[in-house]
Amino acid sequence: MAQKQKILIVDDDNNIAELISLYLVKECFDTQIVGDGEAALTAFETYSPDLILLDLMLPGIDGYEVCRRIRATSSIPIIMLSAKGEVFDKVLGLELGADDYMEKPFDSKELVARVKAVLRRYKPTSDEKEENDVKIVEYPDLSINMTNYSVRFCNEHVDMPPKEMELLYFLASSPNRVFTREQLLDRIWGYEYAGDTRTVDVHIKRLREKIKDNEHWRIATIWGIGYKFETL
Repeated sequence: MAQKQKILIVDDDNNIAELISLYLVKECFDTQIVGDGEAALTAFETYSPDLILLDLMLPGIDGYEVCRRIRATSSIPIIMLSAKGEVFDKVLGLELGADDYMEKPFDSKELVARVKAVLRRYKPTSDEKEENDVKIVEYPDLSINMTNYSVRFCNEHVDMPPKEMELLYFLASSPNRVFTREQLLDRIWGYEYAGDTRTVDVHIKRLREKIKDNEHWRIATIWGIGYKFETL
């Protein structure tokens, strides 16, 4: 029997946490609930979850700081949950390395769908790995290896969360082809993102900070449309 994937639910509202757990358990996930930032960091080490659902407004250490500390050592998928719906809060969460951001109140079916989508892209199934034994794209000074989820730029390893890496790999796999933000959302995140194309912009910004333009290639903005990996 396949081992259940483990979801760490971090929320100080126990009623919400229990409800989320109920929906996930119905979908054959294993769950653990904690109610503050310190407990979340401890559970991250002891429970070894496959994904974290992280509320932002926590007693003690808030969700932003929890995300920052976890991202310092791990690329585990993190979906932030918050009643804050301002663009600033979403952007900050994504810039800290979250893979997704959902506003409260949220639809339970959408939450489960997003959990599955993020996990599917972070840990491909064994069948997918067999079909795609080697997934590497290489350019001068840049190597993107999706087989072992690693990126090297100018002979140096570059740390980046799965979504950034998948976005870079997808663009670099189709050089000089323009993709709209909506196409990138659908391809990388795998579901309708309620038109929040700012997510793509944030991830592109973070990629550009880590992968500087090269004399042979660059990540180019096509104003009013989207992006492309341009070879020069």
